[in-house]
Amino acid sequence: MTPTALTVAGSDPSGGAGIQADLKTFSALGVYGTAVLTALTAQSTRGVTGVHPVPAAFVGEQLRTLLDDVAVHATKLGMLGTAPVVREVAAVLAERRPGPVVLDPVMVATSGDRLIDDDAVAAVREELLPLADLVTPNVPEAAALLDVAPATSADELPDQARALLALGPRAVLLKGGHLGGAASTDVLATAGGVTATHRPRVSTTATHGTGCTLSSALAALAARAGGVPDWPVLVEPARDYLHRALVAGEGLGVGSGAGPVHHFAGIWPS
Repeated sequence: MTPTALTVAGSDPSGGAGIQADLKTFSALGVYGTAVLTALTAQSTRGVTGVHPVPAAFVGEQLRTLLDDVAVHATKLGMLGTAPVVREVAAVLAERRPGPVVLDPVMVATSGDRLIDDDAVAAVREELLPLADLVTPNVPEAAALLDVAPATSADELPDQARALLALGPRAVLLKGGHLGGAASTDVLATAGGVTATHRPRVSTTATHGTGCTLSSALAALAARAGGVPDWPVLVEPARDYLHRALVAGEGLGVGSGAGPVHHFAGIWPS
C-alpha cells in the first residue's frame, strides 16, 4: 500500500507554506498527500492581508468523508485558526486515528502576522496537545502554549520542552531558530529524555514555510515508517530535508519578500 499522509491546514496562495508546502513535502519524500482545508488566506511572500476561516462543521465533513475512504498513515495539523475548528478536529481525531499526529501549532506567520486567536490557543493547549504524537512549536509558539515569556537562549529550551511534554503529547520538538546566532538548536523531548541537536544556521532570505515543511516532513517519514514512528530516528532526516530546501530556496527567485524554501531541491534539474 502506498504511504499516505494527510495535512489539515490553511491555504497559502504563494505556495510556500500551508497545505501547498505540505503536499510538496509529502511528494518530495515519496508519500501520497491528501489535504483538508481549514482556512483561506490572502498571502504572499510579503505577508498576510486576510484570513477566511472554513466553518468548523465543514472541516469535520471534509475529514470524515476522506477518512471513510482513504487509509491515512500519518496526519499533520497546521493552521487551524479558530477554537471551533480546533475542537472539531480534536473530535474527529478522538473518533478515528489517522496514523500518528504531528501538530505544528501555527500561530504566527514568518512575516510576523498573527494567524490564530486566543481562544484557539487555549483549545490547542487543552484539547489537541493530549492527542498529538509529536508537537513542533517554535519559541514564540511554545511560550504561548505555556503562557510564559519566550525563551531567550538555547539553555531554556529543555525546560520548556519538558513543560510542553507534561501537557500531554507523546513527544515535543521545540525549534530554536528564532533565537538567532551562528547555530540553530532544536530540542526533542520524549518519555525517554531530552536531546538537543545543533545545525549551522543557513544565511538566506528564503524562509517562508520552514515550520510547515519540517512538520510535514516528519509526518511523511512517519507514514513511510508504517505509522510507528521513532521520533529520535526521524528528526535528523527531516532536518536534513529542510536544510537542503533552505540552502536552495533563494535559487527559486519567487516573490519579493521572504521567499519559499525549495521543496524539490535535489529532485528538480539544477
